[in-house]
Amino acid sequence: MALRSLNQLRTFRNTLILLRNRWLTSRMGIVFGQGVSISLSARFRSNQRGDIVVGDDTLIAFKTLFLTRDHRSGDVKPIRIGSRCFIGGGSTILPGVSIGDECIVGGGSVVFTDVPARSIVVGNPARVLRGDIEVGRLGRLKGADENTRVMYR
Repeated sequence: MALRSLNQLRTFRNTLILLRNRWLTSRMGIVFGQGVSISLSARFRSNQRGDIVVGDDTLIAFKTLFLTRDHRSGDVKPIRIGSRCFIGGGSTILPGVSIGDECIVGGGSVVFTDVPARSIVVGNPARVLRGDIEVGRLGRLKGADENTRVMYR
């Protein structure tokens, strides 16, 4: 019974997320690709339209922060997130950072340099933990999808 009632809230949540994404696009000028999923608690600090670009099939988790203004120099530097990425909860993406396609940013990471494509970065400051990874939609590791399906059958 409880599962059925929680599933009824799923459509409300999805509608709320869709409206928020449209508001971020129209009001703040953030560019989202197709199939992007963003937590309601993610924060974007953008000064100009098009400063933040998020690629297709990317998942941005809770309490992430995107900053485009460098507070030392006052310069505005754009942020680019590639396709099929996962940005972990509590992460901070600093001005001028470009994250390549198919990347995973670990939770709580502070990213201040560019991230090469198909890599996992973690820590403060974020550093490459592993390279040449294969991910699926929303930055899920290929093996993780298969194990999850087996576990819940």
